[in-house]
Amino acid sequence: MPKVLISDKMDPKAAQIFRERGCEVDVITGQTPEELAAIIGQYDGLAIRSSTKVTKAILDAATNLKVVGRAGIGVDNVDIPAASAKGVVVMNTPFGNSITTAEHAIALMFALARQLPEADASTQAGKWEKNRFMGVELTAKTLGLIGAGNIGSIVADRALGLKMKVIAFDPFLTPERAVELGIEKVTLDELLARADFITLHTPLTDQTRNILSKEALAKTKKGVRIINCARGGLIDEAALKEALDSGHVAGAALDVFATEPAHEHPLFNTPNFVATPHLGASTSEAQVNVAIQVAEQMADYLVKGGVTNALNMPSLSAEQAPKLKPYMALATNLGRLVGQLESDRVKSIAIEVEGAAAELDMKPITAAVLAGFMSAFSDAVNMVNAPFLAKDRGLDVREVRHDREGDYHTLVRVSVETADGERSVAGTLFGNATPRLVEIYGIKIEADLGGHMLYIVNRDEPGFIGRLGSTLGEANVNIATFHLGRREARAGGEAVLLLSVDGAVAEPVLWKLCQLAGVKSVKSLKFG
Repeated sequence: MPKVLISDKMDPKAAQIFRERGCEVDVITGQTPEELAAIIGQYDGLAIRSSTKVTKAILDAATNLKVVGRAGIGVDNVDIPAASAKGVVVMNTPFGNSITTAEHAIALMFALARQLPEADASTQAGKWEKNRFMGVELTAKTLGLIGAGNIGSIVADRALGLKMKVIAFDPFLTPERAVELGIEKVTLDELLARADFITLHTPLTDQTRNILSKEALAKTKKGVRIINCARGGLIDEAALKEALDSGHVAGAALDVFATEPAHEHPLFNTPNFVATPHLGASTSEAQVNVAIQVAEQMADYLVKGGVTNALNMPSLSAEQAPKLKPYMALATNLGRLVGQLESDRVKSIAIEVEGAAAELDMKPITAAVLAGFMSAFSDAVNMVNAPFLAKDRGLDVREVRHDREGDYHTLVRVSVETADGERSVAGTLFGNATPRLVEIYGIKIEADLGGHMLYIVNRDEPGFIGRLGSTLGEANVNIATFHLGRREARAGGEAVLLLSVDGAVAEPVLWKLCQLAGVKSVKSLKFG
């Protein structure tokens, strides 16, 4: 039974769901990094919020860890490259607090428009400064969205309900999606020049860091109001302070800061500035939602193999997993076969699918091929870290989907480019369930791949199989299965043999096989 640790405070429903779905769970919160490192080795899953820091040191101690689940969107507290190299899936719950965060952005927009925090403080101080707080209407104003993904689209919907004009800068927003949302797609410079209000809804990346820089703020419309409920670091906070002081920016509201917790900040006490302590996800509904979602996702992965909202591997729903499982077994074996046959000679690898396989999501199949291929170089490889290991080796990876009828109802082909040219192997599923090799280096052959095997290339001539059997028999090597294919229709050409044997064949025996008349090459293979 998979064992999960919940290391941050989380709604009790999370632990309940883990248990209901077949996981053992411990709830131990408030640990120091040293305390967590001391116990993490016994767990298959780690469920966290923002307090636990999943560092490389923690991951190095997590000898059995398979998945880290973050109940929330941000994963700044997880070393994703280290997790990927370790083969640990990292998940988040990007949709559990979407409405809550979008509503907070709208609330801050109202607060800026009507100066609500300052008006409240003034009134409760006994002042009645009715003429001091002259606000602006949201109706007919232009809202500029930087980022129109899940949360941004909800903000757009709410803003349209307030009769605002909504424009958006988002490189991933398609024209069709913009029409569907009822918004206008624009460039960043156009957004800065036109927007009365700007709200940010984008992750923090190298491309988005300081997207509202001093130069960008200078391009904004005078009197603009800015809201950030996304990530700290998207705005140059020093430049924002200058723009507020000069009056160019009429107001700003930040729920997130470049450094958190922000106990002190130059923006604090600046007129027309509103600050909240990262409350975007802080509603009771959101806390329950993200706890439930992270438990469901992690349990699906640990128990059924489903992958949802993973940040470092292709998603694979619990419903898809059973259908894709035999394909992934086939893909892993094909990758393992070419990896063992070609080893360091490979420059690039192509994964091709046709027939029924062409209708499936290729990403898990590709990851399985790479996991099989890279296992020739590392014992600690899986679908998570295989693409990263392949990239580190400079391996060029291509995916090809064929819309055509072939000899098989479904086919997966793995081709590699070597110094001697292209080599390819192909396989299918018998009965939609049993992986079977059907071609190796242009030679038709039907074989199961599993356990210990011998791959032999020989000249197709009478008597060879007898000599081979005798040599193996004298060495007390038992042949379990025997698969033969040949390139030419007549004897005299090149043939291949794939033999399943009951155990690993010793080097002296392999050397004897190489000395047999007609043998061109011998390879010992292992699967599973």
